[in-house]
Amino acid sequence: MQYPIALAVSWVMPTHTGTEALAILLRWVHLVAGITWVGLLYFFNLVNVPFMKQVDSGMKPKVFQFMTMPTLQLFRWSALLTVFVGFWYWAQIYVAADATRMGVSAGSTIGLFLLIWIGAWGILFFVISRAPSGYVLGAVTAVVVVLAGWLFVNFTPVGQDDNHVLSIGIGGGFGFIMLFNVWGIIWPNNKKIIRGTLAGTPPANAAALARQAFLASRTNLFLSVPLIFFMAASSHYTILGR
Repeated sequence: MQYPIALAVSWVMPTHTGTEALAILLRWVHLVAGITWVGLLYFFNLVNVPFMKQVDSGMKPKVFQFMTMPTLQLFRWSALLTVFVGFWYWAQIYVAADATRMGVSAGSTIGLFLLIWIGAWGILFFVISRAPSGYVLGAVTAVVVVLAGWLFVNFTPVGQDDNHVLSIGIGGGFGFIMLFNVWGIIWPNNKKIIRGTLAGTPPANAAALARQAFLASRTNLFLSVPLIFFMAASSHYTILGR
């Protein structure tokens, strides 16, 4: 009886290569971390911001200590895990595979991706640090990300015919901007404000720090929409390449 059962199980259950097993593991971690990150992003923008406007000043230290700081910790680490695992997945499963097929190195496309999107964030960081109006920042952000996406799609050496490489190359680029906003603006600014408030000595430039963190967070909120679209389109809606 055992032999027929073992035979049936081996026939029903498919076999997977190590690359396929790694791919599903990376995708699963990426999705779970991404749900956590984007969920908290929406919480901060759509729930926490209006809530904090209604909280009495005497209650804010408690909210900062027991809700905001722990949530920010989960927020920043889930952002890092999302981008790190997603970048690993994209680079190894799609870019490296296309590069092998073409007989070239994957490093050129990966390097171009990093150059374009880190450069795009540098421009936005400069603008956000000046605390402009939301409309000005929105217009600058739109121009910068469209230009960055166009540059990547048109000049990437590997994967110009691969929708996975191109779509994730745009959506993942938005993710890089959002990650650097979290670690470069949102987290450090809020940390200074909260720790200073809890110590009884809020920073003198607390209003400016809060404004910058708010603008960076709102930028992330709006970028999350096209980010999710391009990530989903990479496998479910071919719009670039094939």
